[in-house]
Amino acid sequence: MAIIYGAKVVEGNWGGIVAMVNGLRFKTARDLFAAYPAASQDMKATPTDQPSLEFCRSLLASKVPEEAVTFCAYLLPDRAAVWWGHECLNHLTELLEEQDHRLLALVHDWVSEPLEHRSHAAINEASAVGQRTPAVWIALAAGQNGMSAYGDETSPQASSATARAVNAGILAGLARVALADRLSMLIAFVEMGIHLAEMEGARNLSDEPS
Repeated sequence: MAIIYGAKVVEGNWGGIVAMVNGLRFKTARDLFAAYPAASQDMKATPTDQPSLEFCRSLLASKVPEEAVTFCAYLLPDRAAVWWGHECLNHLTELLEEQDHRLLALVHDWVSEPLEHRSHAAINEASAVGQRTPAVWIALAAGQNGMSAYGDETSPQASSATARAVNAGILAGLARVALADRLSMLIAFVEMGIHLAEMEGARNLSDEPS
């Protein structure tokens, strides 16, 4: 799978990436919940000292596997979370309307090169839609996150809003999947998010001074 990220095409073999746990933003689930109090409002799961990725996968086996999507939306950096939402919906194209395809194209452009005018285009187009479709949520996440320079981390409040919008977009897309296929699709989406988190962790380690 190829992702366009940071204006570069990165060939990603999701299954072949080694987890760089020490490079993750949050080493444990408790760290994440401490940084984002909003996550406690959005999830019923009790935070533990389990490593973040293990905790995320454990949620898939819980009574509310959808919380794995929510947790992953908070775990990923804002721009990566928006891209994850884009990629999830890109696997549901036959279930989306034409307006969603237009919005996903705008999100794609913003993630590739997160310029301010692209974030404005995404949020303006999303705001013009009369209902909150899956891609509207992802475009709103890109738009509000794009208010900061190059989509980097903003305040916890702004990052929480981004996570909530990405979460809503992915879950809205999953709601359109046939019930018999929904859980397997949800698991695939979460694994995609986990591998993207691993890539972010590896990149963080490589950016550290030696």
